[in-house]
This record gives sequence, structure tokens and C-alpha cells, in this order.
Amino acid sequence: MFDLEKIVEPVLGLCGLESDLTEEERAIQEVAHSFARNVMRPIGAELDKMTAEEVVAPGSPLFDYMRQVHESGLLDLGALAAMDSQQKSRIMPIIFEELGWGDSGLAIATLASSFPAYAAHNSGNPEIIERFGALPGCWLATQPDRGSDIVDIDADLVQRGNKQSRGNLYARVVGDEVIIQGQSSAWVSYAPLAQTALAYIPCDYGDGLENGAGLNHIAILIPLDLPGVSKGKPLEKLGQRALPQGEIYFNEVRVPRKYALAEGEAAITSFFGALTFGNMEMAATFTGVARAAFEHALAYVHERKQGGTPIINHQSVQLRTFDLWQKVELSRAIAHRVFAYNYSEKGPHLLASITSKTYVTETAFQVASEALQLFGGNGLTKEYPIEKLMRDARASMIEDGETNVLKLKGMRWLSRAYQRAN
Repeated sequence: MFDLEKIVEPVLGLCGLESDLTEEERAIQEVAHSFARNVMRPIGAELDKMTAEEVVAPGSPLFDYMRQVHESGLLDLGALAAMDSQQKSRIMPIIFEELGWGDSGLAIATLASSFPAYAAHNSGNPEIIERFGALPGCWLATQPDRGSDIVDIDADLVQRGNKQSRGNLYARVVGDEVIIQGQSSAWVSYAPLAQTALAYIPCDYGDGLENGAGLNHIAILIPLDLPGVSKGKPLEKLGQRALPQGEIYFNEVRVPRKYALAEGEAAITSFFGALTFGNMEMAATFTGVARAAFEHALAYVHERKQGGTPIINHQSVQLRTFDLWQKVELSRAIAHRVFAYNYSEKGPHLLASITSKTYVTETAFQVASEALQLFGGNGLTKEYPIEKLMRDARASMIEDGETNVLKLKGMRWLSRAYQRAN
């Protein structure tokens, strides 16, 4: 039991029940929070009101944001690579939460555009690092007829007697070249402005695309200035409008095979590694979105008067607002727990990232929706930021793997773990 000398008010940090941030971690948090408040929120709000084509047009505020985020050093690839696993497990979720609190669309644009460069640096290949290590890019995997199948890239969920869709985009290896044909989905983040792509594509190595119920794959870095590459229009969508998305077309595009990062089974493993990181990052980012929605609601219920008093004095409002606080704290707890697991000797594993991504994104939408309800009619107007947060959160349950498909994938591992133990 605790022996208390007196009853005091709780000591709350920027992110609620913080107990053990080091001086360095707190300084990083404050820098990230200041950047999110002063740069991301104003630019994100401005971009949200623009058309998709205006967002990527010359002179767009998006370019000013990308310049400032790189100058800030918050996501410096060299600095992140130099951290040990424990530092990464503690500092990265702090940064991602603040970026999500600022604007989730801009946060994801920053991360998605750096995926090819990050993969290039991880390869350790000087030629690949020189070619791809400093250019904005995109992460390309889904196709119009092959969306959730890519999450099940190892065909573990395919019903007996059936096969996955071939999709609309495929590659074939011919000598020292990889020839790419077809189109991606329209949901490729940062594709309209990308100069390179980290692509996971069904691939024919000479024996066909199929390998049983699934397909052979290749993981390859693609310069998007090659002959035969073209792009569609930026996608108009419900939320995260600051994040440009669109399709990429390939017409017999010839890519040097030396740009392949992994082939065959190794490409499947590589994809799981990318998805594990992406899902983990989404959980931290949308913890920030949930926190933003809670904070807006907390401020509003102290300002809005009904029944002759600020509505925070009504017990029902107190209960509903506390529920939002609790959900944010639980989201942060599982996000940090999964970062710790994935950077421990036991990790990384997609099961962990799925667990946090699906819970946090669903919770972020619930928090934003209930926060909007506390605003009443005002919540439906663009005068207040809460309707934008709800739209942004809604998209999170589909991107980087639709929630239900991810849960099915995670349950397969849980079921096999139970069967091994029993």
C-alpha cells in the first residue's frame, strides 16, 4: 500500500500519465510538439481545404512543410539509424505521437516518402544508397484487384482450393533486368510527388507468377523517371487530405535487377518487415490523433454553456469526457508496449504491430466521433477542427492494411501458438 502524507493533484505530462521520461526524451518531445503545433496544424488545416491537385501543385504549402520537417531533423535517417534498440523503442513513439497530434496526413506523408530512402540505407549497398538514399519516394504494394491479398502475401488466409488474384501489376525477370507492367492502386501514399518507389510486386522468375495458392514476389527500388512510368491524378478522398495519394502506371519499364532488395521468399519476409514497421508507426501516430480529439473536447466542454453552466458540470459530460481520456491512455500504453517488444530480442513481429495498429486506429475513430458528439452541432462544422480529426481517423482503419484482414492475420499466429502449447 502507499503511505500518503497528503492528497495532492496528479502530476501530468504533455502526454498524460508520464512517469519516466529522461531529460533527453522530454527535450525531443517538446521540440516535436512545438513543430506539430506551429507548423503541422496550420499547414494541415490549409491543405485540408484544397483540392487534391492543388495540394501537389507548385507553390503548395505541402512543399514548405516537407522542407521544414527535414530541416527540423525529427526524422533524420542517420540519427535514427545511430540509435540503439532501446532508444528507438522509447524515442520513436514519442515523435510519431506528436506528429500525429499535429496532422496525421502530413505525418504519414513524411514517413511514406522516406520509405525507399530508409530501405536503401538499410541495404548497406553504396550504389543503392547513392541512387535512392536522398530522394522522396513512396511505398507501392496494393493494386486495384489485389488489395487485401497483399497483406496476406504468404497466402495463409486463402481458402482451400482457391488462389489469390494475379492483380494488375506484375514483373518478370529477364537477364539482368526486371521488366514491370501494369498499374498500382490509387492509394499509394505520396505517389504523385515521389521520385522513387519501394515496390513489392508479383514476379515471374521464369516459371510463372504462381507458387501454389499465392504468388512469387520481388522487392525492388524503382526510379520513377524511367521510360514507361506515368502517374494518374491525385486522389480526392474523405480524410488525410494533406497526404497526396495516387496510382502509378508501368508500361514495360526496365529496372536494373541490381536494384532488387529481395527476391522470392525473401521478398515476402521483406514485406512483412515493412508492414511490421508501418503498423507499429500507425499506432503511435493515431494515439496522437486520439489525444488531439480528447484535448479539443476537454477545452470545449469547459467553454460551452447549457443549462446555465459550462457543460463540464453535467455528470454525463464528465463521464463521457473521462472515457475519452482513458482510451487515449490505453492507446498510448499498447503503442509503447509494441515498440518495446519489436525492438527487444523477442521481436520484431507483425502480430505485435497488428495488435496495436488495429486497436489504436479503431479507438482513435471512436474518440474523435464521441468528441464530435460533445461538440453537438458545432462539431459538424468546419469552424472547429474535430470533424477533420474524425475524417482523418476514419481513413486509418483501412490504410496500411484493412482492420479486419489484419486481425484475421494476427489470429492465425495466436491460434498456432495455442496449438503448439496444447
